[in-house]
Amino acid sequence: MDDTNRFDTADTLSPQPPAATCGIAIMAKASAPGRTKTRLVPPLTVDEAAALNTAFLQDIANNLLRAARHRSITGYVAFAPRGSEDFFRAILPEAIGLIDACLPTLGECLWRTVEGLLGRGHRSAVVLNSDSPTLPTALLVETAERLAEPGERVVLGPCSDGGYYLLGLKTAHRRLFEDIAWSTERVAEQTRERAREIMLDVHMLPVWYDVDDSDSLHRLRREVERVRTARHEPDPREPNFPAATAALIERLCAGGELDRRVDVMQLAAGGA
Repeated sequence: MDDTNRFDTADTLSPQPPAATCGIAIMAKASAPGRTKTRLVPPLTVDEAAALNTAFLQDIANNLLRAARHRSITGYVAFAPRGSEDFFRAILPEAIGLIDACLPTLGECLWRTVEGLLGRGHRSAVVLNSDSPTLPTALLVETAERLAEPGERVVLGPCSDGGYYLLGLKTAHRRLFEDIAWSTERVAEQTRERAREIMLDVHMLPVWYDVDDSDSLHRLRREVERVRTARHEPDPREPNFPAATAALIERLCAGGELDRRVDVMQLAAGGA
């Protein structure tokens, strides 16, 4: 395929029935102080971390809608805790569907989400993290393209910390979610091992990063500012510009308060 005009506006697809689409679900927790983005506290307060969680969800959902203008993609949020539907309906576009994915372990949540997407008639199912608001739209489009090709395969988007930001498949293979050391640097490699066990080809996407500690928050701040300064017309191949996240970061950084907190953290770490 010639990728030159891959993102031309004439390439936009008209709506298709669910069976013709790739279903992509963001794995998400409702924003609650002290229960979301807790690894960012400090330098953030619990209220600021919850607000950042909401901004990430809004930006990632909008990124899914942008991707859907180029390939046949339907976006969802696979949510927890149970009963938090009203929160998600209040903050997300109407086009984003909801899937109850509240189970005791991450592997079970991912498995239920994949089953739910395929059960709704989608030809492929993708689970997406809620920590990468600058993920290039092109990677979502590439995922849908690879999963639309003939033959069984897995699409895996590895994170720089050893986890993954995205996993896509065409058939519900439970083995991909078994015997995984979740929340460790081994997740992506173990997932590849499971795919090899069941003889599935793996299409690897470029490494991206998730925002779950002070260092990655600093990287996000720099990237948002760079993309804000450089962008003219949106380019799906470049980092996504997360408008809600950018606005929140600007407020948090006003007056230098966030930088002062980071400095205090660094001083404390240096004296430890």
